[in-house]
Amino acid sequence: MEESVIKVLLVDDHEMVRIGLAAVLGTEDDIEVVGEASSGEEGIRLAQEYEPDVVLMDLVMEGGIDGIEATRKLLQLRPDCKVIVLTSYLDDEKMYPVLEAGAISYLLKTSRAGEITGAIRAASKGQSILESQVASKLMNRFRQPKPKAAPHEDLTEREMEVLRLIAGGKSNQEVADALFIGIKTVKFHVTNVLAKLGVEDRTQAAIYALKQGLVE
Repeated sequence: MEESVIKVLLVDDHEMVRIGLAAVLGTEDDIEVVGEASSGEEGIRLAQEYEPDVVLMDLVMEGGIDGIEATRKLLQLRPDCKVIVLTSYLDDEKMYPVLEAGAISYLLKTSRAGEITGAIRAASKGQSILESQVASKLMNRFRQPKPKAAPHEDLTEREMEVLRLIAGGKSNQEVADALFIGIKTVKFHVTNVLAKLGVEDRTQAAIYALKQGLVE
């Protein structure tokens, strides 16, 4: 069974880059360059006109919108299209936003011809290809430990109410009256609050609440 031809749109503001890519891709039997755009806006328009399967998108283009915004808008209009970023930039400020915008692959312009054609074929099948440095940066980002939650974030809504009343100088009986609960229930909540905050007594709990801005 003969494979269908993958229609590709080139979006890059450098004419020589487009010429080079078109020449390379033109040697592939299963890939056809259906259009070339020199700006993000033109890329969006041609993507609607030619309905490519894959778009090779530059990130930084003079004038108009950049590749990040172009990718976002293009995929809103053509969600079935696959966008491959082909850029000279590897900084976080550009890489993460364009991947979040929906780009399926991220390659550098130093990539070999075979890597680019391979990424196009993979994208047409819904598969991602990331340049090794990009993959490494992404892995490092996910490996970074998440910030530890503040102790009071583990408190239930009722325990938070008890903490605020404690910080306001209320006794257990006054807390019970304010919340319309029994004194034993108040003591139970106070014990839980102290344990979750990692403090020894009501005074330390009150100080914690004040430092965290939980009470005025």
